[in-house]
Amino acid sequence: MKFIEMFAGIGGFRYGLEKANKGSGQLGAGSRSSECSRPIRNSTNSEGDARQGDKDYYRCVWANDIDKYACQVYRKHYEEVCEQDIRTVNTSIIPEHDLLCAGFPCQSFSIAGKRKGFEDTRGTLFFEICRVIRTKRPGYLLLENVKGLLSHDDGATFQTIIRTLDELGYDCQWQVLNSKDYGVPQNRERVFIIGHSRGQPRPKVFPIGEADKVYPETDEQVSHAIDSNYHKGWLDNQQRTMIRSVNAVNKDNPMYGRNNLTPEISSCLNSVDAMGVQIENRIRRLTPIECERLQGFPDNWTQGISDTQRYKCLGNAVTTNVIEAIGRQLNI
Repeated sequence: MKFIEMFAGIGGFRYGLEKANKGSGQLGAGSRSSECSRPIRNSTNSEGDARQGDKDYYRCVWANDIDKYACQVYRKHYEEVCEQDIRTVNTSIIPEHDLLCAGFPCQSFSIAGKRKGFEDTRGTLFFEICRVIRTKRPGYLLLENVKGLLSHDDGATFQTIIRTLDELGYDCQWQVLNSKDYGVPQNRERVFIIGHSRGQPRPKVFPIGEADKVYPETDEQVSHAIDSNYHKGWLDNQQRTMIRSVNAVNKDNPMYGRNNLTPEISSCLNSVDAMGVQIENRIRRLTPIECERLQGFPDNWTQGISDTQRYKCLGNAVTTNVIEAIGRQLNI
């Protein structure tokens, strides 16, 4: 299934869907050249062999973002990304694809309820998604937004989105999913919308229930130690337990510790008084590596840009574990 990634950021949709590929290997870096009109070649593994056949059920053919730091991270792991304002992209350069993926801002539609359809969205980034849909006609859509989209403007915004997709010929299903249910200790609720073009088989994706979750919660999962520059420490008073990886554990206390759950990562990362880790009754900020783990990325995925930009990029990213779970359900 060929897919494109609009508002790609650091590649969360792509990494999650490629994890969903059966038997997929390790993803590696490709060429750093970038042209918006050039389709993306297949990813390669660490040995440089192209991933072929069944391992390539999901294959990204085009990606776009405007943030130069996010694009820098994207190019580190993949070959190309169209670094351009989507509003200036001519849709003729976008390759044909089966699935359109996009996480988009929650914006008001100033004339919502007047024309009740596609024109209501003009001037918003959702309109740009619709512009691509209308010209490329992908069979399926995977859209992500904050949970508040459902109640934004007393529900008028979400109604306009669904009405617009209906006008474009797509039936939709949606569900609010929480990252904490997919193997990461982060309370991050997002609404996911699956659309399918009429005439295409209806994918049986939602509702995703307990039986469909691919990441069971664990009490302990220890991997690598945290970099000493971020103040190694022990948690839970005198219990000498290093933070080494994420654990899906106690969800009643919002502090992130060995037995606690972090609140939404974007809130942690994009404020001066960022939430962090308790060390002997003191607080330190989560490290970039910890934040990568909270979003389901490999360690040092965002290495190469400043920590400030790493936090920003990770706060804007989708949780890849959730995308992987959806990808397994969408594999029709």
